[in-house]
Amino acid sequence: MKKISRRKFSTTLTKGIGGAALLNGMPLACAMGNPNKPQKSLGVALVGLGSYSTYQLAPALQDTEYCHLAAVVTGTPEKARTWSSRYNIGEEHIYNYENFDAIKDDEGVDIVYVVLPNSMHAEFTIRAAKAGKHVICEKPMAMSVAECDTMMEACEQAGVKLAVGYRLHSEPFTKEVKRLVRDKTYGKLRYISADAAYISRGNPDQWRLNRELSGGGALMNMGVYSIQSIIYGSGENPISVSAQEFSTRPEYFKQTDETITAQFELPSGAVGQMMTSHNVRANRLYASCDSGWYELDPASTYIPLAGRTSDGPMNFEQESQQKLQMDDFAKHILEGTPNVAPGEMGKRDMVIVEAIYKSIAEGGKTIPLDLGNMGIVKRS
Repeated sequence: MKKISRRKFSTTLTKGIGGAALLNGMPLACAMGNPNKPQKSLGVALVGLGSYSTYQLAPALQDTEYCHLAAVVTGTPEKARTWSSRYNIGEEHIYNYENFDAIKDDEGVDIVYVVLPNSMHAEFTIRAAKAGKHVICEKPMAMSVAECDTMMEACEQAGVKLAVGYRLHSEPFTKEVKRLVRDKTYGKLRYISADAAYISRGNPDQWRLNRELSGGGALMNMGVYSIQSIIYGSGENPISVSAQEFSTRPEYFKQTDETITAQFELPSGAVGQMMTSHNVRANRLYASCDSGWYELDPASTYIPLAGRTSDGPMNFEQESQQKLQMDDFAKHILEGTPNVAPGEMGKRDMVIVEAIYKSIAEGGKTIPLDLGNMGIVKRS
C-alpha cells in the first residue's frame, strides 16, 4: 500500500470530516475531570484530535474511574492551544506527529490511544509500544493482516498491552447478547443477520473516501461492526464467507466500496448474513434460535442502544460506551481482568475483511476461513 506523508494527511484531513470537528461552543465536562477518581488512575494520551476524540473520548475521560486524559498529540497548533486551555494540559504533555517518540519520557502517560486514519494505525501503535506505552488502537486495527502482525509483535516485544477500540464489548446491551449466547437461552442458533450503515453526504475529499488513508470504504468502517455482531451474536467464528459489492453513486465513491453484502457459514451450521454501506441507513443485529430470538436495534450507535428478545425488552442503564471501554482496558492493566478487545480480535476481523474483498474480486466465490477460536474472549 502506498504510504502517505503526514503533511499530505494534514492537508487532506482539513478538507474532510475530521478537520471540520471544532471545539467551539461544545459542551464539555469540567476541565479538571472527576475529583472522585480512585488513586490508581492511568494517564491516556489521545493521538489525533478529530471528531471522535473531540466529542466522545475526551468527554468520556472526564468521567472514567481508572484512567484520565493526560496528553494529546496533534499536528494543528490551534487545536493544541484549545485543548490545553479546556482540559488543563500542560505544554510538556502536548506532542505533534514528529516529536511523538519523546512521549517515552512522559511519566504521566501510561496508555496511548491511536485515533488516526487507518493508514497511520500501524506506525503509531508500533511507535507507542517502543516508547513503552500500552496501546488502544481504533478500528479497524490496521490496513492489512500483515500490519496487524507487526503491531502485535511490537507490543509483545515491548511488554505492553494492546487493545482495539471495540467499545461495544463493554456496554450492557452487547454483554447481554453475549450472555444469551453463552447460556444458550433460546437453544440452537439457526440464523443471524447484522447491518451497519449510514448515508455519507459529506465532502468527497474526506479521508474515509481516500483509499490511501482508509484502505477501503464501508467495509473498513461500518462493516467491522457487522462482522463483530455476527461473531459475538453467535459466539462462533465463521468458517467461510462469500460476498458481493454494489455501487449506485460511483461519481461519489470513486475509490472506495459503497455497499457490501456477505454470507457466512458458522461451525454450528447456522447461517450469517451481513450488510454494510456508506449509502444506506441501517443498524441492527437479529438472531433466530430454536426457542426464541434476540435483537439489538440500534446495535452499534453511541447511546442510546435498544434491545429486545422474544420474552420482552432489555432494560439497562445507558452511559458512555467510551467511558466503559477505556475503564475496562485500564482495569485489565491494573488488575489483570480480561482484555475484552485484544489485538488478536482486531487481526481476526482483518482476516475476514481480506476474505470478503477476495470473494468480491473472484465474483462472489466462497472463501474458506480457518480462525478456530481466534479473538473470542471467554468470560465467566
